[in-house]
Parts: sequence; structure tokens; C-alpha cells
Amino acid sequence: MGYRKLGRLAGHRKMLLRNIVTSFLREGKIETTEMRAKELQSLAEKMISLGKRGDLHARRLALAYLLDEDVVTRLFKEIAPRYQEKNGGYTRMMKTGFRQGDGAPMVRVELV
Repeated sequence: MGYRKLGRLAGHRKMLLRNIVTSFLREGKIETTEMRAKELQSLAEKMISLGKRGDLHARRLALAYLLDEDVVTRLFKEIAPRYQEKNGGYTRMMKTGFRQGDGAPMVRVELV
């Protein structure tokens, strides 16, 4: 199986991931549950790889997935050039403990 269901229907899950990736690339870091973070990490690395390609087709693919044009511009002009020499491993996950309400393991995901 190639993805985690996260306890949601397909449309809700896809939109959740699009929102979380957009927020992550806007802010540079985000705190979320471990399972969401693992999905986020995979998608964010794919978006950064698109930014490294830098061509029009890659930009349109990123625009189709991310929800904010300003984030796409930032991805292609600021974030991707920082990782031009690096082949993967653009994000880091650090465990921060457990959520108070339900005990879910929380992590902080940030750009390296």
C-alpha cells in the first residue's frame, strides 16, 4: 500500500495533505502528528524536487497541487535553489512528545 489513509475519506485526505504541504512550504516548519508528518515529508520533498527542475511544466504541476500561488513562487525562487546540490533529504522530523488530548505522537517537521 503506497499511502496512509489517516482515517479520512479520499477527498478529505487529499485536501488535508494539500493544505498541510502548502502551510509547511509557506512557514518552513510545522508541528503535526507523526503519521501526517510522514505523508507530508514525502509530498514536500516531491514539491522541492519540482522546484529544482524549474521548468514551466514543473511549475504548473506545483500550481496544480499547492493552494497558494505565492507559495509556489517562494518554492521556485527561495526554497529550491538552496537545495540545488542536494539529492533528497530536504526535511527533518523531530519528535516533540505526545498530544495532551488523545496521546497522539507529535513531531516537528522543518526544512533542513
